[in-house]
Amino acid sequence: MDTLNPNWFLRARLKTRQLLLLIALDEQRNIHRAAEALHMTQPAASKQIKDLEEMLGVKLFERLPRGMEPTIYGETMIRHARMALTSLSLAHDDVVALKQGLVGQVEVGVIMTPAMSLLPRAIARIKQHAPLLRIGVHVEPSNVLLDMLERGTLDFMIGRIVERDGATGLIYEELTEEPACAVVRNGHPLLENKTLQVKDLAGQPWILPPQGSILRHRCDMMFRRAGLEPPANTVDTTALLLITSLLQQTDSLHVMPLEVAQYYASLNVFSILPIELPFKMDAFGIIRQHDHLLSPGANLLLQAVRKAAKEIYGHEHRFRQPESRAARSPCRGNPFAAFPEAGGAFGGVPSGDLWRSRAPCVQCGSPACAADGAMRPLRRIAAGSRCELLHP
Repeated sequence: MDTLNPNWFLRARLKTRQLLLLIALDEQRNIHRAAEALHMTQPAASKQIKDLEEMLGVKLFERLPRGMEPTIYGETMIRHARMALTSLSLAHDDVVALKQGLVGQVEVGVIMTPAMSLLPRAIARIKQHAPLLRIGVHVEPSNVLLDMLERGTLDFMIGRIVERDGATGLIYEELTEEPACAVVRNGHPLLENKTLQVKDLAGQPWILPPQGSILRHRCDMMFRRAGLEPPANTVDTTALLLITSLLQQTDSLHVMPLEVAQYYASLNVFSILPIELPFKMDAFGIIRQHDHLLSPGANLLLQAVRKAAKEIYGHEHRFRQPESRAARSPCRGNPFAAFPEAGGAFGGVPSGDLWRSRAPCVQCGSPACAADGAMRPLRRIAAGSRCELLHP
């Protein structure tokens, strides 16, 4: 099959006017009205489209009695014409910004933990040098931010790659892991116990993230691995104002990222229990689109985030392409990984009663804890047990 020279547009002497004409035709669906909108004659507009079709070797528009309709090739060219013109417009804005001192708009997304110290430090540093730079900050869960990033709403985000095995075109720079801790109101009776164990927490009332969240799953598995049932007396919410009020009015416990808890503890809002919880959240990092060219302002903020991360977390960030959760799982390569489902005992040998599951591993939390990330057949196991082959 014939392929176009990647620089075909140079040979074709592709003009900005042709890109504008493609967009006008898409909007007007009539060559006469499109030509009028661009202050061209109809013959000149027809010739430009014909020249473009001859260079590409495809028909871009179907000529109909009452107008013109783009073909699949035409729709592709129209989409890229819009992207090219948008990029040129942004280039003009960047040049103007550099000439007048750094101004413009940067949109960044962030999850809760880096929103407490990392991003504020970076923004404070940027504002010293570029006070006119407008910075929009969106604090949301990672899955919401990833959707915004892929739609082009964000320049970049600080969060984690979650449950998006098919995600492509993303660059991920890991910053740090996220330890968790338990918090209570000031003066809570458990604060006096300096030898707290997990069993001391099981019968307490809890305020927890909803079922299905990563943090809730890790918390539940903490109790199961200790041979205990997860707390039954719970309030499920992620609303921080409600959580803070409930903690101050009750003896409830709440689990949250350590860095967030330390911030609120420094303000004397609540206290951190003297126990090191035996689990962590997944690492978070900087995520951006591979093919998205950052504006000068966005690039400046990105560099400030990297510098602040090195100061706070004490190491260089680690750059890598995002992996699927299965690829990151410590259980990878084990076809007999355990899943928290009720049933018979784990036998370790495939047989006729094997099954397939998408439930997460009770030890590492991976929803694809199996060889090569595949959903391998797995024998039913008792609730709360784990794969002794890999997680002794």
